[in-house]
Amino acid sequence: MKKLILLLMILGFSSLVYAQQTQKILKKNRISKFFTCPLDMFLDTLAADYHLNIVFERDSLHKMDIVEHFFDESLQDAISQVCSKNSLHYWIEAGGAIYILQNTDDLDRLRKLNRLNNMASGAIQAVQLPAPKAPPAHFMFSISGRVINQETGEPLPSATVRVRNTDITATSRNDGNFILFNVPSDTCVVEASYSGFQPDRVRLDAKKIKEEVLLGLLPALNTLNEVTITGKKSGVMNTDVKKVGVLQLSPANLDKLPSLGEKDVLRAFQLMPGVSGTNESSSGAYVRGGTPDQNLVVFDGFTIYQVDHLYGFFSAFNSNAVKDVQLYKGGFSSRYGGRLSSVTEINGKDGNKNESSFGVDLSLLSLNAFAEIPVNDKSTLVLAIRRSYQGPLYDKIFNQFNTSAVSSGGPPGGGGGGPGRGGFGAEQTTPASHFYDADIRYTYHIDKENVLTWSFYNGNDKTDNSRALQIPSSLSSSTGGINITDYTKYGNTGTSVKWFHKLNKKVYSNTYLTYSSYFNDRNRTTSGTTTDSNGDSQSFSNGTVEQNNLKDAGVKSEWAWEMSDRLKLEFGGFATHQQTQYNYTQNDTDKLVNQHNNAFLGGGYAELGYDPTSKLHLQPGLRTTYYGPTGKVYLEPRLSASYVLSENYTLKAATGQFNQFINQVTREDILNGNRNFWVLSNNTSIPVGSARHYMAGVSYENDLFLIDVEGYYKTLSGLTQYTVRQTGFSPGSSATMVQDFYNGTGRAKGVELLIQKKMGRYTGWLSYTLGSAENKYAVFGNNYYAADQDVRHEFKIINMYHYYRWNFSAVWLFSTGHPYTAPLSSYTISSLDGGTTTAFNVGAKNASRLPDYHRLDLSATYDLIKISGNKIGSIGLSLFNVYNHTNIWYKEYQLQNYQAITTDVSYLGFTPNITLSLRWK
Repeated sequence: MKKLILLLMILGFSSLVYAQQTQKILKKNRISKFFTCPLDMFLDTLAADYHLNIVFERDSLHKMDIVEHFFDESLQDAISQVCSKNSLHYWIEAGGAIYILQNTDDLDRLRKLNRLNNMASGAIQAVQLPAPKAPPAHFMFSISGRVINQETGEPLPSATVRVRNTDITATSRNDGNFILFNVPSDTCVVEASYSGFQPDRVRLDAKKIKEEVLLGLLPALNTLNEVTITGKKSGVMNTDVKKVGVLQLSPANLDKLPSLGEKDVLRAFQLMPGVSGTNESSSGAYVRGGTPDQNLVVFDGFTIYQVDHLYGFFSAFNSNAVKDVQLYKGGFSSRYGGRLSSVTEINGKDGNKNESSFGVDLSLLSLNAFAEIPVNDKSTLVLAIRRSYQGPLYDKIFNQFNTSAVSSGGPPGGGGGGPGRGGFGAEQTTPASHFYDADIRYTYHIDKENVLTWSFYNGNDKTDNSRALQIPSSLSSSTGGINITDYTKYGNTGTSVKWFHKLNKKVYSNTYLTYSSYFNDRNRTTSGTTTDSNGDSQSFSNGTVEQNNLKDAGVKSEWAWEMSDRLKLEFGGFATHQQTQYNYTQNDTDKLVNQHNNAFLGGGYAELGYDPTSKLHLQPGLRTTYYGPTGKVYLEPRLSASYVLSENYTLKAATGQFNQFINQVTREDILNGNRNFWVLSNNTSIPVGSARHYMAGVSYENDLFLIDVEGYYKTLSGLTQYTVRQTGFSPGSSATMVQDFYNGTGRAKGVELLIQKKMGRYTGWLSYTLGSAENKYAVFGNNYYAADQDVRHEFKIINMYHYYRWNFSAVWLFSTGHPYTAPLSSYTISSLDGGTTTAFNVGAKNASRLPDYHRLDLSATYDLIKISGNKIGSIGLSLFNVYNHTNIWYKEYQLQNYQAITTDVSYLGFTPNITLSLRWK
């Protein structure tokens, strides 16, 4: 702490010191005086007596009178008291000016007024950055530094750092560090900006260039134009112009996006093109025709295998424990591997270094609490916990959609389910469940060059979709009550220890020890009674029980060497041991699948970032992986490039080879809906997955707008599906049941359009995706068919409007329906022992489509602000699926007495929610 204070004193010319000086004046100076005058005269008196720059709208405040007698009170208390009684707020800017606000949106106008006042004779001038003390003595050198939140001491990732009046810029890394090359002289000004914060600047001198430059940014007032961004990363969702398919998000901006009621770091990405936004049952990323298991999700270095709660309505990640998130939609860096589609990298908060802070988010569906505690001068602790609960509104919503409407299937021995044929009816049901998760993160700063971080995550879900099946009147005479048990419990546990080491200002590393585990237990059985033609009752019980467990332990070390402003080398190595177990039992006795596998993976990577010119960026890379079960080494070359056509236009492209060694295999289930389970590739029935990406795009971006068009094409091989097939049968004859893993190939292609307005009172974006995802398995035929996740058209429009303390948002989503395989008719199978069972004929693989999906979500948030202008919370109302459209999740089928009963399992209908968020220190 002493070193930090000393460093701040050395940087005493930076603007944050002016704000601190103003705050000290307000806290230390006492006032004992009686005032009876207009409010503007009171403020003028304080400004003159204590040399303060107080900015306000004189005409409005002159109409407000005060009669106050202060007895040995601080200036801060006096101003707070007067503002409170007159429904005003005050705000201290980084430059030291005090703004008196009637509304928070007045700040921008008063800033302009302040600039005009400063030009007037006799005005109190704001403290400006001093001129150089001496002529420049050093030229064309490099400097390093950090960008931090001045209030909490936490690093600010992806902040823009620039040498004023030059094109020399840098972006801070996840730890807030940056390096600037070829700085012209030691009298230059370095400035930093970050969305939601006031910019900071410092003038260099001969002494400062030899030390780490610390840029401390103060939070900005929650208003429209609270900060001038020196780069272009000022929107809620940002892109990296040097990389194709990269999205960046700061959780601090999540409250500006519509949601079901809680800020959600993964749901936010589903509002962007190329990421499916209509899979309510999963917060997982269906990216460019890929599936969630093909998306690598890394949290503080360890892998999370189940990324959602409550059937996908909440992601597994508590936004109060998250610092920043990046999603790579394809063609990603060689630093990442083991997945075919995309990468989501999540970094946890370091915590408040300066003072303890606490918060709670309470909604009608969940409770979320967190604490950030500075343990001592060198360490911080972050704790966060969430839990859902079934309150009155929760029960009312779910009970409303548990009503059923069932009709019988076709006649015995066949018949269809088509319209007008007395075919498949519909029963609607909505599952109920609860979850919890907990995050712990401890950070210890050994010294300036070494930091240790321990991170821990645990989350569990219990889902109960059990129900009594309503029987149509035509069947009730022969079939008693049918009870369906559908109970699932799953969860993740993950932990890591990270050692950050800074060898020098150009070379640094992150080394991890990681562990992750996942389990999923599911019981899906049906029981009941039937009555034969003689009137005898017989009980039956059938169904499936599944158990899936996964463990993952590893070590990895990631290094970076920033050689110059045009050359950066990244390299590293990794080793992992993985273990999976999957048991699939049918009718209590038949164990159809019993997989127990172990695997060792090890390898390394290298990647070069090279800028031959100021416009062209090349990033070739290579990743190698040795996989124990196959005994092979897998090479994965990667290449990405971008070319800046002009200040606003950028071309970008990427390609690469990607392999996946642990797979979430789809178990086809026509009756009850497909299910997934994790297994390791074994070089026999489950091959190593492989994909090749081809991506290209063009973007136009200025300070207000972003227009981005990208196209992609992917080929996949080594895909695996588990399915049951009946062979050698005809109605009335015997049949053979065949269960096995089947392998196939796939392809995905599409075009994405994004039009985004980033600043102003109204912001938002419009996105459209035209895509196709197809698979081919020999067991289903020789032709490609639509994959389960295939969506041809997806349209999203996101609207956000800011009005003083209010933030309004509206989102409308539309997509064409997902494909599914439908049964056509039922028939009788005679087994060798003389018994009979009812089976069904199915149509072509995924030849049918669910109805189109669409919904409208609305939300309104009111910010709670202290007299000092600091935000201390908010109250939010969200309306999910406003016009109560029934969107079908999947279809279930029950066969009883040669009859089929269809159940449409639907997503949530209209769902209101209220959220109260509070923060205090």
